[in-house]
Amino acid sequence: MLQKTVGIVLHTLKYNDTSIIVEMYTESMGRGSYLVSVPRSRKAVVKSVLFQPLSLIEFEADIRSNRSLYKIKEAKSFYPFSSVPYDPYKSSIALFLAEFLYRAVREEAENRPLFAYLVHSITWLDECRTGFANFHLVFLMRLSRFLGLYPNLENYHEGDYFDMLNACFTSQRPQLHSSYIFPVDASRLINLMRMNYETMHLFAMNRMERARCLTIINDYYQLHLPDFPVLKSLEILKELFD
Repeated sequence: MLQKTVGIVLHTLKYNDTSIIVEMYTESMGRGSYLVSVPRSRKAVVKSVLFQPLSLIEFEADIRSNRSLYKIKEAKSFYPFSSVPYDPYKSSIALFLAEFLYRAVREEAENRPLFAYLVHSITWLDECRTGFANFHLVFLMRLSRFLGLYPNLENYHEGDYFDMLNACFTSQRPQLHSSYIFPVDASRLINLMRMNYETMHLFAMNRMERARCLTIINDYYQLHLPDFPVLKSLEILKELFD
């Protein structure tokens, strides 16, 4: 049965000389794997350049309940990027976030609030011209809400530790495990939770502080998501934004 929807490109894999497998998170079907024919002819209906990290694609696919790989019949850009592929900072962020989402978002069911959040975030990054150095950090903290991992902030007081295993702040250092961060890092995490895309440029951090926050967030996800790996693009992102 042919179905039309919009998807966000998370990962691509060469299948053969004329086809690729694309992992996408879609508006109406959640996470899915799609087979795309991309012949090298100039007259090809679908172009491989469409499937860049975080690209928004409108497509029609043959969806059958007895298959896990669906064949795309038609595809076109839903939102043409104006800056992400051409800005080295933004393209590095897109590469990292696509890899992160590929590993973290696994539900094969419709989740329109999550999809709307992802589309809003991707288009905001593309349209923003300055002040986006903290974008990936704010994105990841807000993403945790949709995955049921958002930390409990109710009892935070200045000087608290953050217990990463139990996702809460505490005045006492945890004694039964080592998955916690000290108050100085916990305070940075609180600041990240208070930011949004419009205000994040007001919170100044240097590259080392930003890299430290990224490590903490990545470790937090690794604790709470089964089989969450070390991301290949993590170290690249840590070197950005002096």
